[in-house]
Amino acid sequence: MSLTKKTKDKKVNFEFNKEYIRVVTSKIANNDAQFITNSFNEMHPADAADIIEHLSEGDRESLIKLNNFNIDPEVFVELNESIQSEIITYLSSESIVSILKGLESDDAISILENVPEEDKNAILSSLPPKDRFALLESLSYPEDTAARLMQREFTAIPSNWSVGQTIDYLRENKDLPEEFLEIFIVNEDFKPIGTVPSSRVLTTPRDTKMATIMSESQLLIPVEMDKEEDALRLAGVGDEEITDGVVKKTKRRFNWLLLNLFTAFLATWCISLFGATIEQMVVLAFLMPIVASMGGNAGMQTLAVTVRTIATNDLTQNNFSSNVIKEFSIGILNGIIFAAISAFIVQIWFQDSILSLIIAISMVLTMIIAGLFGILVPFTLKKMNIDPAIASSVFVTTITDVIGFVSFLGVGAYFL
Repeated sequence: MSLTKKTKDKKVNFEFNKEYIRVVTSKIANNDAQFITNSFNEMHPADAADIIEHLSEGDRESLIKLNNFNIDPEVFVELNESIQSEIITYLSSESIVSILKGLESDDAISILENVPEEDKNAILSSLPPKDRFALLESLSYPEDTAARLMQREFTAIPSNWSVGQTIDYLRENKDLPEEFLEIFIVNEDFKPIGTVPSSRVLTTPRDTKMATIMSESQLLIPVEMDKEEDALRLAGVGDEEITDGVVKKTKRRFNWLLLNLFTAFLATWCISLFGATIEQMVVLAFLMPIVASMGGNAGMQTLAVTVRTIATNDLTQNNFSSNVIKEFSIGILNGIIFAAISAFIVQIWFQDSILSLIIAISMVLTMIIAGLFGILVPFTLKKMNIDPAIASSVFVTTITDVIGFVSFLGVGAYFL
């Protein structure tokens, strides 16, 4: 049975099916740990994690407790947090230590947080000193702060080094992370001033100074930043403090409120274009805010998730297209569901099938556009070196309002 697709000996993801889940379940019942281990080794870790997640809780427990079966750290980190917490209860301290040794610090700390307090010290004491120090340093910061989540393995070189010096250092240093995509450039105080992609280093002449090819747009996050600060940024108030004065707070909020005022006039102008349509059927004015409001909420949901994934580097150029397609699909599904609900209510309320059709069509269009721009706007702003957490909400709200009004009134004008 072929479990993976291969292209020039490189493993790629495959879509498992229910039949294979039944095969794994039977192998668990027969205590065939060797088959399961070999199969998981041939898969992408995310695929192996998907299989484990789709097992019943009893089968998962039996799998983890099989003799000669050890869950791979790369597979474990791909599991969702609730399944990780469940599996940790089945693992011995030695097994947890083995998993933590194979992970980078940010993944290891997220797993260690799910370990019961009474077991943490024993596990930490069993780790190598270097790993133990990194995890203890993370645990010294409060939960939900950036410092807890930050990866501590990185590659940094002085700003005055050449490309040749950097390449020689990378080849000779045995303590570098196993994988890294960027090299941090630091000043004499060891503070980061920029980054250089490792691919650029390999394609640049050796005598070129690293400082001349670095990108200075690296966003620095304070170690004590709490996750609630994302909400402040989405509201357009940035790092506002409760102790700030009235004038200072007003200045911080003014620019974005002014921009929001102009965008509100834009939405109003769009509505004015359909004045004749509204006069023809006044009830459109009653229902119009429903479509715009649903689009706005859908857009802000996508925006909140996108801003968080950008901040944690989960959304990258490599997976951007797949996430756009996913948001498009979510928009279609939500649009159809809420179009049916809205059309049903309107039909009962106004006894007008044309009006029900108008709100259904515009709801689908608005939900799709809202989801797409909820991810496109912050990603584009990030590319322009503008903080997406601060600037995105104004643009997403405007776009969803305008699209909501135009789609609803435009469809109404077509049918009327």
